Amino acid sequence: MSTREYMLGNVAIARGIVEGGGQVISGYPGTPSSEIIGSLASMKERDFYVEWSVNEKVALEVAAGAAMAGVRSVVTMKHVGLNVAADPLMTLAYTGVEGSMVIIVADDPSCHSSQNEQDTRRYSQFSLIPCLDPCTPQEAKDMVPYAFEISNKFQMPVIFRPTTRISHGKSDVELGHVNKSTQVADFKKDLGRWVMIPKYARIQHPRLLDIQGNINKELENSPWNELEIKEDTNIGIISSGIASVYAKEAVIKQDLIASFLKIGTYPVPEEKIRRIMENSELLIVFEEMEPVVEELVRMIAQQTGSNVRIVGKMQGPVPRCYELNTDICADVLADVLGLERPLVPEEVTEDFDYKACRLELPMRPPVMCPGCSHRPTFHIMKKVYGKDAIFPSDIGCYTLGIQSGTVDTTLCMGGSITVASGMYQAGEKKPICCSIGDSTFFHTGMNGLLNAIYNKADITVTIVDNRTTAMTGHQPNPGMGKLATGEETVEVSLDALCRGMGAEFVEVFDPYDLEQTEEVFKRAKEHRGTSVVITDQLCVIDAKRSGIRRKPFSIDADKCTGCRICVNLGCPAIEFDVDAKKASVNVMCNGCGVCARMCKLDAISEVGI
Repeated sequence: MSTREYMLGNVAIARGIVEGGGQVISGYPGTPSSEIIGSLASMKERDFYVEWSVNEKVALEVAAGAAMAGVRSVVTMKHVGLNVAADPLMTLAYTGVEGSMVIIVADDPSCHSSQNEQDTRRYSQFSLIPCLDPCTPQEAKDMVPYAFEISNKFQMPVIFRPTTRISHGKSDVELGHVNKSTQVADFKKDLGRWVMIPKYARIQHPRLLDIQGNINKELENSPWNELEIKEDTNIGIISSGIASVYAKEAVIKQDLIASFLKIGTYPVPEEKIRRIMENSELLIVFEEMEPVVEELVRMIAQQTGSNVRIVGKMQGPVPRCYELNTDICADVLADVLGLERPLVPEEVTEDFDYKACRLELPMRPPVMCPGCSHRPTFHIMKKVYGKDAIFPSDIGCYTLGIQSGTVDTTLCMGGSITVASGMYQAGEKKPICCSIGDSTFFHTGMNGLLNAIYNKADITVTIVDNRTTAMTGHQPNPGMGKLATGEETVEVSLDALCRGMGAEFVEVFDPYDLEQTEEVFKRAKEHRGTSVVITDQLCVIDAKRSGIRRKPFSIDADKCTGCRICVNLGCPAIEFDVDAKKASVNVMCNGCGVCARMCKLDAISEVGI
């Protein structure tokens, strides 16, 4: 009897890694991929090694080393993380692997939690590394063991590309057999394979090209590409990944008869594309993000001399940006085929006053948590450096400092310090104060700081240290003294690290202490050269989890004059009654006391005092 469990997609992927016999798993947290390693690390009984690495390049190289030694390895990251890991990725395609290696890269159509929506399938094309594209959590789980097998068969890494709706969707998943067999690490020296100096790289590139044909044949007949030919229609639909689920539902919704090809592998199944092309006068291609499949379909049509009409993203009407869904796909079918658009629910008629019954919700932009230590840091930073100063920032929950007017640029992980340096070296005369989180600093900020110090950039670098990787789910980092599994390890000192790089001005302060914070920022601004200031305060969520409880604060209405100084801090725990012209503190208060220190009327105090 089979066992089924209701699973998050990332948990299903983690299960697939276990079923596939993964032995070394590394990664860097990045939504929507983070729960994969989190799930593996939380398993009480495990016979595999799992780590959070300091960045994606490091993580990929750790997994590559394990696979070179002959074992089954996995590396996880989000799509923009592959940019960081692209250097080793491209050469790893030349060397290949001895064991098996799966590169899990979670794409994020619609930028739910990312700075772009790049398409990892382009990296597959670029590197000539095969890619698997699941359409459901069940398929995602089942694909991982297959990815191990394909990797081992061709001695090539395999890219596995879930998207946000796969990673964070939930469904019943049928579990499979857990692979208990393990490969023993035994690295075999082979200079011509592992040492990519030009002499050997020139040999490995033709080898990479030669095996593409065999990879194509293998994936062509894999279970992840499904072709259904309908003889009584001249309409064909080609779709890939999760878009194939939307497209299939749209076909049913429109009561349409059409041949259907679901694609789950790259290189694409060319023979199946030719077959659906031969049976169709019109092909509609549904895929999220880039027109990768459409480009290949058009290329095959040109090669075969087919006159089939191809509709997709390149000339519309399938949207080029953001996620697809069933309604969008159904509307495209209606536009292309001259069908009626799907009807609205029966109860919504022309006479129905829809607007009158809608609940008007207030705007709720993302904000930092009540009591977040980043809030007073940014407040004082702007006060000291002035509104005309330049504030390059980075990727993390502190990016929400944009609402404090202290985030002027956000480019990529670790980019704040280097962007700040570039502005100074360009001759910018305004004060420059950048911000970066502790985890992001360990990720790629260290090189930027070293570069700034070495090249004498006159900037202030603010490391907002809340002792966790808060944005992606509170994963540990080297400054916390614990591993992914919770095991204790060395705790890296940020201030000692910065001093070791040559920074002459390094100060650590408690951002809840506004006077100390202001005094440190003033001295940092006056310092000529690269100054480093480091906040020292636990993330309020982690503080609660660790048992730290602070008394909440309240506002004495008799003393409050409605000056709004505390309100302007932007803390969700502080409200303002427009009619009474009084501020008040709600139940969200975490007891940081920053508002009390700001109040010039002593109207705010701890509850019970």
